[in-house]
Amino acid sequence: MAVAGVQDVYHLAADMGGIGYITGSHADITLNNTKINVHMIDAAWRSGAERFLFSSSACIYPQYLQRDADVTPLKEDDAFPADPEEGYGLEKLFMEKICQYVTEDHGFETRVVRFHNVYGSLGTYDGGKEKAPAAICRKVALSPDGGEIEIWGDGLQTRSFMHVDDCVEGIYRIMESGYHKPLNLGTDELISVDGLVDLVSDIAGKHLSKRHDLSRPQGVRGRNSDNGRLREVLGWEPRILLAEGLVPTYRWIASELGVPSEPAQAISAVAAE
Repeated sequence: MAVAGVQDVYHLAADMGGIGYITGSHADITLNNTKINVHMIDAAWRSGAERFLFSSSACIYPQYLQRDADVTPLKEDDAFPADPEEGYGLEKLFMEKICQYVTEDHGFETRVVRFHNVYGSLGTYDGGKEKAPAAICRKVALSPDGGEIEIWGDGLQTRSFMHVDDCVEGIYRIMESGYHKPLNLGTDELISVDGLVDLVSDIAGKHLSKRHDLSRPQGVRGRNSDNGRLREVLGWEPRILLAEGLVPTYRWIASELGVPSEPAQAISAVAAE
């Protein structure tokens, strides 16, 4: 088997994308991810791996708890009674239970991590599978100063966003923790989509107007991570503030697009020197 002789299996693969993608491909996403997940844990267990980490999602949380922008942070125990995101959230919740059963019935060490919106350099930023921070960085980079960008929804919907560096450290810590129940992994720094646009615009040194398209998918009204259990288990939580992590993210995406990533006035100052 492909994982024979491997001690730790970090199962991060998935058919996934932004809200426009996961709300438009329920059948394909559910089928693809269920097959990926089941085959991965079965191969890891039967080939003698010691530990298996499954990358779940905050999309497993009940939609009835996420109807307000000023959302109460979601705790791990809030998952039931269940009402997950159709398709993507449902298959993630199903796989969480498989991890639980394999641990209980066969003693196979599993870890379940509920990601809350990961962003950073080297990620997808176009094509339909990008998440909000990358999509907004792309739109801001391609917009002229004084221009206009399109925002999905009214811009008041809220989320929290975790930098990829914190994500990598978090999954390693969780794998080493010995804790086999689901854990949130995200920040509790709540921000609106409009606020995210303003933050990226400030980084780019641009003044942009927003055009809100209410016909486009926008997901739940609000979602935030309760990190109480994460701190209890690990004595740690993600630490990179959004305003800090977006700087290298925006610069990398702008570079990929061939757009100057420094504000025009900063570039002029450098040129003058």
